[in-house]
Amino acid sequence: MFESTMNPLWDRFIDAVREEVKPALGCTEPISLALAAATAAAKLEGTPEYIEAWVSPNLMKNGMGVTVPGTGMVGLPIAAALGALGGNADAGLEVLKEASPQSISTAKAMLAAGKVRILIQEPCEDILYSRVKVWHGDAWVSTTIVGGHTRIVAIENQNGSLFTLDEQPQDGALSSPLAALSSASLADILRFVNLVPLAHIHFILEAARLNGALSQEGLSGQWGLHIGATLKKQCVRGLMADDLSAEIVIRTSAASDARMGGAALPAMSNSGSGNQGIAATLPVMVVAEHFNADDEKLARALMLSHLSAIYIHHQLPKLSALCAATTASMGAAAGMAWLADGRYETIAMAIGNMIGDVSGMICDGASNSCAMKVSTSASAAWKAVLMALDNTAVTGNEGIVAHDVEQSIANLCALACQAMQQTDRQIIEIMANKAR
Repeated sequence: MFESTMNPLWDRFIDAVREEVKPALGCTEPISLALAAATAAAKLEGTPEYIEAWVSPNLMKNGMGVTVPGTGMVGLPIAAALGALGGNADAGLEVLKEASPQSISTAKAMLAAGKVRILIQEPCEDILYSRVKVWHGDAWVSTTIVGGHTRIVAIENQNGSLFTLDEQPQDGALSSPLAALSSASLADILRFVNLVPLAHIHFILEAARLNGALSQEGLSGQWGLHIGATLKKQCVRGLMADDLSAEIVIRTSAASDARMGGAALPAMSNSGSGNQGIAATLPVMVVAEHFNADDEKLARALMLSHLSAIYIHHQLPKLSALCAATTASMGAAAGMAWLADGRYETIAMAIGNMIGDVSGMICDGASNSCAMKVSTSASAAWKAVLMALDNTAVTGNEGIVAHDVEQSIANLCALACQAMQQTDRQIIEIMANKAR
C-alpha cells in the first residue's frame, strides 16, 4: 500500500535523484570543459581566436580518448573549441546540443591552426577541475569549474572578476540533498520506493526514454566498438544464447557504444556520468519488459536502481581509479532483484555478490572500451541477482564482503578513497606518457 503523505527524508531522496540524474550529451568530462569554454566565450566581446585550458589530471584521463558528439574527433581540444564556438552556455551538460555544422567546421579549423592548447594543472588538489581562457585580440575571459561538472566558481576578464561563487557555509537543512544519504540506508531507500506516491517519481521514466533511444541507436552497429550489435549478431549465428541474460548485456552495451562513439543523442546520466546512467537504466528496463511490468513498476524499479547507485557513489571521489559502471550496476542489481522478488534480503545479497565479483575494475579514462566495462558490469549484476534469488551469496567470511551489505559498500568505497589513489596516479602517468 502506498502512502499519501511524504516523509521529509523522501523529499531529500527525490531532490538527490533530480540533482544527480540529468540529461548529458557526450562524455561529461570533455563536456564540462566545453561548458567552461562556452561560458567564457559568452562573456567575450568578439569571436574567440585562441583558447588555452588547464585541467586536472583526472579530467585529462577521462577526456583523452572519448569522441565528442557530432565531430568524429576525440579529446579535450575539440571539446574546448566547439564549446567556445558553438556551445550554449545555458544548457549545462547539453552545452553542445545545438552546435551547428558550421561551428564544428570552424572548431576543427581552429585546432588545425594550432590555436587550442590544453595543459594539465599542476599542482592540482581538485579531482574535477577545468579553467578555460578565450581570447579575441588582447581581450580575454576565463571560466573556472571545480568540484562538479557544471559548478562554475569563477569568471574573470582582463579588467577583473565578473563572477565568484558564494561559498558561504550552509546549514544542514539547506545543504546538498546528497547529505541526507549519509544518514540513510538501503532499507530506507527500499521503503521509500515501495511506498512513495507514483506521481512524485514518475519523472524517472525519462531515463528509460533517453537511454532506450541510445540503445536502439547503438544497435545500428555504427558506433564505438559496436559491442551490442556484435553480440546480437552472435546470437543470430548461434554462438550466444538469445535469452534474457544476453538481452540485458546487448541492449546495455549498445547504449554505451552509441554514447562513447559520439552519437548526437543525450544520455540520462547518474552521478555525473552517462555510462553510469546507462548501467543503472537498461538492465532494469530489459527485466521489466520480461516481467511485463507496467510503468508504475518500471518507475519504482528505476528509482531504486538510480537512487541506490547514487547512495553508493556519493561515498566515492567524484573521479577515481574505480570504474563506477560497477557501482551503478549495483543499483541495477537492486532494481532487477526488486522486480523479480522485492525482498530486502534478496536486494542486499545481490549487491554483496557484485562486490564480491567485480570490485576493483579500474577506470582508465573515458573511451569506446567503456562499453566493455558496462557490458561486464551488467552481466555481473544479473548473475548476482540470479544467485540471490537462489539464496546464494558471497559471505562475510570472504574478501572485502561483510555480513552486512552496508559494511560491504563501506569497504569497497574505502578501497577507492584510499588504496586505489595510488592506482589512479599510476594510470594517469601511463596515459600522460602516451599523450606526449
